[in-house]
Amino acid sequence: MRKGRTPRMMALRKCHVRLGWLIGVPLILWTGSGLFMAAAPIERVRGAHLRSEAPALPPITPIAPMLEGRAADQLQLLTIGGKAVWVVAYKDGGRRRADPADGALLPAVGASEASAIARAARRGDEAIVSVTRSDAQHPPLDLRRERPAWAVQFADGARFYIDADTGELMAVRTRLWRWFDFLWGLHIMDLQTREDVNNPLLVIFAALAFGGMLIGSILMFRRRKARPRTEGKPRAKA
Repeated sequence: MRKGRTPRMMALRKCHVRLGWLIGVPLILWTGSGLFMAAAPIERVRGAHLRSEAPALPPITPIAPMLEGRAADQLQLLTIGGKAVWVVAYKDGGRRRADPADGALLPAVGASEASAIARAARRGDEAIVSVTRSDAQHPPLDLRRERPAWAVQFADGARFYIDADTGELMAVRTRLWRWFDFLWGLHIMDLQTREDVNNPLLVIFAALAFGGMLIGSILMFRRRKARPRTEGKPRAKA
């Protein structure tokens, strides 16, 4: 039996071929999705080029907001839709907005106000094509936050998510972001939530891929070691 053709090496070769067929598709998905994510400028993916600069707060003397007898975790004075607004974050997870002129709590954001806030938060004059509301229990997949929200969609496919309680801009999702997100889900093999990087399917295929590469490295090393020497071999006659 030739060197490198031992039963153990032959078994490793068969195992390597079978693993190659098994992990071929995941390797293509990982490489292709990784290439896309590495090539796509992350700031453009996040829609930074679509956001307008927030204006400075006007010179006011704000009055502390009313808290309704609830314990507050954080108070922020923000510019939302061109106006100064208190944003109150309660310890129980709720959020409200208040008027800094008198501290009175303001009502929830409606569809028309959400459109105006999104328009003020966006550069350019792209047309708004739809305004839809979602609740905290059933947030859109691309929002990634359990908050009541208005999705203001523009003609170019960009969505500006406005918090329905406070009017804050929570996220900007572009078509490029949605492609990035889909490929990220393929990359980590979690198309449902696209957040679980420890899911069993990914761990199993990653372990199989590592095993396949390890066996391939052993076979390559053994093949080089077993290759016969050709030094001093006489040339063939012309």
